[in-house]
Amino acid sequence: MSYDSLNYWDIALAASLLCINAGLSIYYKLGTAKRLVIAAIRMVVQLTLVGLVLKALFTAMSPWLTLLAAVVMIGFAGREAMARQDRTFIGFWGYGLGTISMLMAAGIVTVFALSTQFHADPWYDPRYAIPILGMILGNAMTGVSLALDRLLSDADSGRAKIEARLALGHTFWDAMQGPLRSAMRAGLIPTVNGMAAAGVVSLPGMMTGQILAGVDPVEAVKYQLLIMFLIAGGTALGVFCSVMIALKCLTDSRQRIRLDRLYLPH
Repeated sequence: MSYDSLNYWDIALAASLLCINAGLSIYYKLGTAKRLVIAAIRMVVQLTLVGLVLKALFTAMSPWLTLLAAVVMIGFAGREAMARQDRTFIGFWGYGLGTISMLMAAGIVTVFALSTQFHADPWYDPRYAIPILGMILGNAMTGVSLALDRLLSDADSGRAKIEARLALGHTFWDAMQGPLRSAMRAGLIPTVNGMAAAGVVSLPGMMTGQILAGVDPVEAVKYQLLIMFLIAGGTALGVFCSVMIALKCLTDSRQRIRLDRLYLPH
């Protein structure tokens, strides 16, 4: 198995394509040129640091360092899932909701994968654990973010309808069935679309990377299928967990809708 090693000139040449983005932003006065440059620099710094950290982790082969890296990744994913929400909960659940959902989504599925499909020795081998956790977290984060955004938006905009159903004797659970289904559908659609388009519209990233690294295409497909199924399961767990916790936080013992527990957009 062989692969072509990239040098810094190759990366710089690819980065020059960002001039297209910057040119369009400047010409049409989109105001995104500065943010594009900052994002590109941040990406380079972050990925370089990640590469150095992973190299140290792979060398150390320590379960405690692997666990620490996993906790940090889950914490950041939980924060990112909630940071760009228009409506967030006040207090602990503002970020706790995202973190717990990420832990349920990625933690359970990653441990399941490491203990069954991947025959690593030891089972916590960071060469397997960290990449798998990262791929599941990235996709689950998108699903959780979309689901919560839809749920809280529908609860806010449909407050009168929800309160009318509560006044007619419905439980809060019954009154929220419409927003609940809408939220879960919104959170799962990206995963469904990604699975449907894989191999026809696009070649998934992991499969492409393995093929470029010289892996047999059939073996690359097997790994990609495995990862896609893990991502689907992790995203479903994360979406379900986040929506259920959010519903619990949106009501009280008197079956009232408690939008006062949210930061609402003005």
